[in-house]
Amino acid sequence: DKKEGPWSSCNKILIGRCRVWMAVASVFVGLIIVIIISLGIVGVTYIDEDENEVPELSSNKTFLVMLKIPDECVSQEELPHLLTQRLTDVYNSSPSLSRYFTSVEIADFSSENATITYHLLFGVPSGDDRFMEYMMSEEVVLSILRQDFHDKNMPGCEALGLDPASFLPYGE
Repeated sequence: DKKEGPWSSCNKILIGRCRVWMAVASVFVGLIIVIIISLGIVGVTYIDEDENEVPELSSNKTFLVMLKIPDECVSQEELPHLLTQRLTDVYNSSPSLSRYFTSVEIADFSSENATITYHLLFGVPSGDDRFMEYMMSEEVVLSILRQDFHDKNMPGCEALGLDPASFLPYGE
């Protein structure tokens, strides 16, 4: 008489030429395909409501930032314009501050003191003290600027912004 192995029940014919192991494998493959398709559909159709939320900005916050210009950069005539554009790009592309950023203006340019002072204007929700403390603090605004100058040097003026003391808050 013939002895059956432990896997012989998997080799039994279920329907036609379909064996038990084929049916079980087909069910697992089918489940995996359904899961992958549903994840793809959810990923394509999901909308993050926080990402598209437009906060009601009812007041303005102005920061005055003084930038010390290194000696080798003082003679560059285009520097104030280039810096204004750079600051605009920094805050327009900032994930945390871009939705609040309004404008950058030169408040003062002194070639004798080698400084440029900028008005950074942000629209902020009124009455939210936690927002002002954590998102729109002077420290956050300056650290984003410092990080950008640390990551990318300005052509022809590589030392600009690399000294941590080169960006100073300038009263309000």
